[in-house]
Amino acid sequence: MARFEMGAADIAAMAPAGATGESFYELGLMYAAGRSVPLDLVAAHKWLNVAVAKGFKAAATRRAELAAEMSGDEIAAAQREARLWLTRH
Repeated sequence: MARFEMGAADIAAMAPAGATGESFYELGLMYAAGRSVPLDLVAAHKWLNVAVAKGFKAAATRRAELAAEMSGDEIAAAQREARLWLTRH
């Protein structure tokens, strides 16, 4: 039997409009740790931004920790991607 794995982008695309901020927080942690997806701090920061916007305020702490490891350009890119995602969903 074949093993089927979904990447974080697939999971995010399937998220219903009412998905909780905690779901996006977990997605951010996946990217931050490289768990089941490639390690990507910009993507991690993006999903943590979405989590905060969706009301999961605890994500702000982890987002700040990540920001300390990122360049200004990386943070700006993550913020742009989060805004874009939020306007489309």
